[in-house]
Amino acid sequence: MRIFDDLEAELDNLDQILARLDRAAWTTPSAAVGWSVTDVVLHLAQTEESVAETIAAGPAGTRPPVGGPADDSSVDAAMDARVRRERAEPGFVYARWRAARTASVAALRRADPDTPLTWVAAPLRPAALATTRLCEHWAHGLDITEPLAIPFPDTDRLRHVAWLAHRTLPYAFATASKQAPTVRCELTAPDGATVWEYGPPDADSLISGPAGAFCRVATRRLAPAAAGLTTRGTDAALVLGLLRTYAL
Repeated sequence: MRIFDDLEAELDNLDQILARLDRAAWTTPSAAVGWSVTDVVLHLAQTEESVAETIAAGPAGTRPPVGGPADDSSVDAAMDARVRRERAEPGFVYARWRAARTASVAALRRADPDTPLTWVAAPLRPAALATTRLCEHWAHGLDITEPLAIPFPDTDRLRHVAWLAHRTLPYAFATASKQAPTVRCELTAPDGATVWEYGPPDADSLISGPAGAFCRVATRRLAPAAAGLTTRGTDAALVLGLLRTYAL
């Protein structure tokens, strides 16, 4: 399945970057507030370990949600506490992440594609779970590379991030106690020519522009006002404000 191949490619790309870092880079503050580069990789290792664990545990409903309750602040606090509790030397953390990412991808490929698995906010099938993992690694890749001025070009793998952001809009609106409008996205791929389309042509709101900017807004790495995206419809600006890439 393509999502598993693309997830592995995203992980390979990050691995190549991490392999070249010296100790000073590993201890540099990342763009994730309060975390060093090592802390970010530790978090990724921990969550990849959770992927393998949740698949081994069986179908959804056989264990509590990973990361505890689905409330954003509670999950974020739990993740931060775990990172602080398990901090270690960069070499150890890097090796832990590499082992975890290998195990998680293998487990995802083996899993029954039609069986939902327990995750943070809702049960996810393996392909959807793989999509969230690709998205998280890409977003944290930005957190690692931007402070270090390391090139991190957008790729066509962002199609998965954009799909996830569009797919989770009903959840985002429900969380904000608002009625979700129908939304169409027409996003220019990193090749500058291909357009990725999500949502019906007659949607209430339209968002168009660079896919990379859209994905950065969705992962809360870029403010909507600075994204250069074009909106149409009374709810389009609200959509950008609520856009997210977590929970299905």
